[in-house]
Amino acid sequence: MLGAGGVAGLMVATAANGQSLAQIVAGLKDGNAPVAPRKAAAAAVPARPRVLVDPAIDPRLLARARAAFDANRKRIRNTELVAITDFSMPSREHRFFILETNTGKVTSHYVAHGRGSDPDHSGYLERFSNAYGSNATSAGAYLTGDYYYGKYGRSMKLKGLEDRNNNAEGRAIVVHSAWYAEPEVIRDHGKLGRSEGCFAFSYASLQDVLRRLGPGHLIYADKLA
Repeated sequence: MLGAGGVAGLMVATAANGQSLAQIVAGLKDGNAPVAPRKAAAAAVPARPRVLVDPAIDPRLLARARAAFDANRKRIRNTELVAITDFSMPSREHRFFILETNTGKVTSHYVAHGRGSDPDHSGYLERFSNAYGSNATSAGAYLTGDYYYGKYGRSMKLKGLEDRNNNAEGRAIVVHSAWYAEPEVIRDHGKLGRSEGCFAFSYASLQDVLRRLGPGHLIYADKLA
């Protein structure tokens, strides 16, 4: 169980105050202690996940994720980690963030979106859909479920917690790996391939995601524009 210094206290950023994640964490731990300047993001395309102290998670998205956490608190068994996906970003960028709620440390991964959300394959998610047969990504809060073995090997089920993603189970929207989500696809094509609405990762990233985000965690997905 988290206290005031947990996720509810951590995810208080708003567009108005403009605080970075590092500033929020520093304020929680040290009473608004000074924060080191942010480092520029590396230009290379790494095969491994990036571990960041102060990632570029938009504060407005943090606020939405906090609201989703608060609304579903009784259903979220594991609160030490929260995942936030910023689908405002293109698929060539790390946009799936795993946030350690007690420390503020973040690991980021590439993740593919559904082809129904990007029909022209621009690399940008254009729209969400919760409809059957849409092959689109759905926005909103998800609860991670059981592991299973399927078409793409070891995978993880998801349950949609909102009206805009409550067909996730029926649509078989899950977390899995895929060849089209490997970093080499970005190197060769400048973007990832597309899923049928699932959160698709590289094989290496999936191992980290499944190891850390077991059943009972929150994944929040949205875009800002």
